Amino acid sequence: MVLSSSPALLAPSIGTWPDSQLAPVLIAVIVLAVIGTTVLFVLGLVAYSRRRTLQYLLVTVALGALVTRSVFGLGTVFGLVPMTVHHLVEHSLDFLIAVLVLYAVYRSGPSNRSGDQSSLESDSDPDPDPTLESE
Repeated sequence: MVLSSSPALLAPSIGTWPDSQLAPVLIAVIVLAVIGTTVLFVLGLVAYSRRRTLQYLLVTVALGALVTRSVFGLGTVFGLVPMTVHHLVEHSLDFLIAVLVLYAVYRSGPSNRSGDQSSLESDSDPDPDPTLESE
């Protein structure tokens, strides 16, 4: 295959929607994504309401962004959201989700306070009981 002919071969598929036969499949997948992400978001809200920590809040906001992303995808399929807005919003939400999850992971890591033990230290033998004296 010659490289100069590859853009001509790809040109008909760029920017077009799938065949009308695949449209119901696309809509079904996006509807399932909306339902699934909404269920996860509700579970995240329940978890956050029980724990009330920053990490749970960050994950819950990330799940809410996934719901928003799926809803925008459905709006695009039905012609309610222009493709330019679709790309702007969805790729911005992708970035937001990544930042929120990474920050939640960063915040849940071990701290450097002297009273804390790292995961490797917790596997070692425990400190002897200070009330017992060694012989």
